[in-house]
Order: sequence, then C-alpha cells, then structure tokens
Amino acid sequence: MHSREDVELALMALEEGWTRAAAGALVGASGPTVSRWAAGRVPHERRGAGPGRGRMAPRGVREEGPVNESERAAYEAAMTENMLLRAVLDDLKGEGSHPGSMSNRRKCELGERLRAATGLPLREITAFLRISRSSYEYHRARLGRDKYAALRREVGDLFRSLGGGRGYRAVHAELRRRGVRVSEKVVRRLMREQGLSARRRRRRAWSSYAGEASPAPPNLPLRPDGTHDFSAPAPNRLWATDITEFRLPSDEKAYLSVVLDCFDGRPAGWSVGPRPTAALANSSLEAACASLAPGERPVVHSDRGGHYRWPGWVEVCRRHGLVRSMSRKGRSCDNARMEGFFGLLKSEFFHARDWAGWDAPGFMAELNAWLHRFRSERASAALGWRTPDENRRLLGYAV
Repeated sequence: MHSREDVELALMALEEGWTRAAAGALVGASGPTVSRWAAGRVPHERRGAGPGRGRMAPRGVREEGPVNESERAAYEAAMTENMLLRAVLDDLKGEGSHPGSMSNRRKCELGERLRAATGLPLREITAFLRISRSSYEYHRARLGRDKYAALRREVGDLFRSLGGGRGYRAVHAELRRRGVRVSEKVVRRLMREQGLSARRRRRRAWSSYAGEASPAPPNLPLRPDGTHDFSAPAPNRLWATDITEFRLPSDEKAYLSVVLDCFDGRPAGWSVGPRPTAALANSSLEAACASLAPGERPVVHSDRGGHYRWPGWVEVCRRHGLVRSMSRKGRSCDNARMEGFFGLLKSEFFHARDWAGWDAPGFMAELNAWLHRFRSERASAALGWRTPDENRRLLGYAV
C-alpha cells in the first residue's frame, strides 16, 4: 500500500511532464499503478471511528488534512530535482553526453550552467551532480584555462611546416620525434578544433600514351591471380617510373619524371622540366643508375607510354643491364606504385600550397628541393616513422 505522500508526489510529477513510468519509479510504483492514480482510483484509507468502521471508503473519496513540514519538504525536493532534470536534459541535447559518465570538470561546467539557468544554491547543485564541494571549487577555479595552449600552437606550427598536406598521424609522429609525449587522439582533436586538415584535390590526369610504337616487354610484377607484387627484398631490385604534370595558376606547366625504388619508396632519381620529352625520362633513369653498385640489375617497371619504347630509353636500359617491364594496355593500376607516389606528392606538396605568383622555373626548383627533403626528412608510417635515408642506414644499406 502506497502512502498519500507517494501518490501526491507521483501525480505532481505527471503534472510536470514526467512519463508514468518515470513517475512510478520515483515512488516505487509501476506505470499502470500511476495510470490508475491519474484516473482517480487512488488508495483508500480506513476510517478510525463511527458507523461503518472497517468498511472501505468510496472510490476516489478521502479526507484532506493539512500539509505538514515533511510533506512540504518532499514536495520542494521533488520540484527541485525536476527543475534540475529539465535543465540537464536541455543541456545534454546540445552536448550529447550523459551525467553518469561525466568527468568532474564536465560536472563543474554543467553545474555553472545549471546555476545560471535555475538560480539554485550551490549545495543543491553539487548534491544533484554527486560531486564534492572541494572538487567543484577546484575545477571552477580552472574553468576557461586551456591546458593544451602551448601544444595547440606547436601542433599548428608543425602542421604548416609540413606543408599543410599531412594528417594528424604524421604530426603526432613528428611530435614524438621531438620528444613530446601526447596521445594521438589529442593531436587529432587539436587539429580538428583549429580546422587543420590535409587538403585533397584531384585534377585532370596527363597521359603519355602514344600508341603501340613497338612490342611491349612482359609485366613482371603481375601475379597469376591478376594482382601485382611491388615489394622488393633489398634496394635496387625493383624500380617503378612514370611522368606527371603540374599546371600552375599562371597556366605554365611543369613535368616530373621519377624512378622510385620499390624497396622503401625512396626516389632513386628524377628530372624536372617544362616539357614531357624523351630526354626528361632518360635523364631520370640515368640519375637512378648512377647509384647502382657493380652487379646490380634492377627491374624497371613503367606504363605503356611512348617514352619507354623509344630507342633512347631502350639503350639506357641495355647499357646498365636493366630488365624492362611494362603494364598492360589501359590498366593504370598496373603501375599502382607510381600512382600512389604521385597522389602523395600532389596532396602534400602541390595541392597543399597556393602557387599563385610562381613561375615555372621557381616551381621546378622548389619541387626539386622537396624531393631531396622527401628522402632525408619525411618520416613514413610504413617505415616505422623513419625517413627513407634513416631506414636504409638502420638496415646497413648505403645512402
């Protein structure tokens, strides 16, 4: 049997907009029981004397006595809690969290908003949030302080020093290299709050395909299942090469021919020029061959572009003992190693910067310098966040 106080408290909760289940849980009753109370079927009280003693009073009829202090206190407590719950719900709709999982700092932030919204004294706020007064005052004294202020500036400076084209993992790895111990998630959050993200943009691809000028050599990295194996057990075992185009805001163009070592993604040689000529491709291959030790005869894989079928290219391969390999017709994925490198290059170096005001000679000099830094300064996750040169020295290979 529920007391009159329980019934009144549940009905007042319904009047304040609570659901029947929530109002019932407040007083330890079921939802259907609260529904009966709301319909007027409240519990009866036995009369203490007079005729009809021992009989139940008519349904819905009861004597109303004066409200005592305990009833008034219970009512005020229920109203206070209801006010707080409404304020919490309004706050949580914007924050997307739950009071039960809040940190003490978060509770303090919420408590300050509740005080402003309800005008309740601090003791009731701390009791409702289940936080001690000392903890509340400790965090309130520190509200508005940014404990990551110095790190926030360092992250921003580091992101810009990396050219604006690398993400939070690279920034976090560089911080660790500098001796800064911080969570990767913190770096990601600080970058997101500052709007720092690697820019990605795709442009029209340039193609060097000029038809089938001569028979193509076999596609050596091709596996029987149709996939490719671009891995290499040591440097100068498997190279990949291609040419890419850069279009500047001034409408000038620059072209880059790269020979990439598939062992670790280190550019073995490259050439930059204003036109995609055969000399550009041949000179990049000659630059890569200059690093070969006696007896090294790497496979050099390319697409079916005309540069790799002309007599000059074939002669360079013959003179240095290189083994030619070529993609299938119309299959850009057959040279995926170079496509991936050019995608990284465009994202980190080209699209991440504003090239307005640059002419082709200045751009080509900057590109040449970036490729040198790529080998000696750019740490890679695939290499354990080491640079290509560091990785080779660690493994005992010459640089």
